[in-house]
Amino acid sequence: MDTNVSSHDHQDQEEYVLLDLDSVSGSLDIPPNAKYVLTGLNTLNPLLIIDDKLKLVGEYEETIGTCIVFTEEDTPVVHEETGPSEVNLFSGTKIIDSSQPPTKQVKPSCQLHKVLKFRIAPDSETQAG
Repeated sequence: MDTNVSSHDHQDQEEYVLLDLDSVSGSLDIPPNAKYVLTGLNTLNPLLIIDDKLKLVGEYEETIGTCIVFTEEDTPVVHEETGPSEVNLFSGTKIIDSSQPPTKQVKPSCQLHKVLKFRIAPDSETQAG
C-alpha cells in the first residue's frame, strides 16, 4: 500500500516543459493572441493546434545538464537619501529617479527537464506562409 502512495506522490510533482516553436516560426505568421489547443502531453508526440487550422506535431528532447528558465522585470532606479537628519530632511527616504531608464531584474523561474520541439504536421490543413 505504501508503494502506491509514493508512486502517486511522484505523479503529482510539477514538471515544466519548454514549447520550442523556432523551427516553424520563420515560415509561419502566428499572431500573439491566437487561440491554441495543446493535447497529448503524456504521449511521445503531443499536438498543438493553432486557430483551429494549423496543426503542429511535437517531439520531446531531454535537456543536458541544468536548464533554468528566468523571468525579466523592469525595476525603477531608486536612490536612498542618507546623511544626518539636520542636513537632510529626507534621510532614509527612497526616491525613484524618473530620469533614469528602468533596469532589468532577472529572477530564476523554474527548472526544465524537457524541451518540446514542434514541426508542421504532414496532414496540416494550413500551408506555411
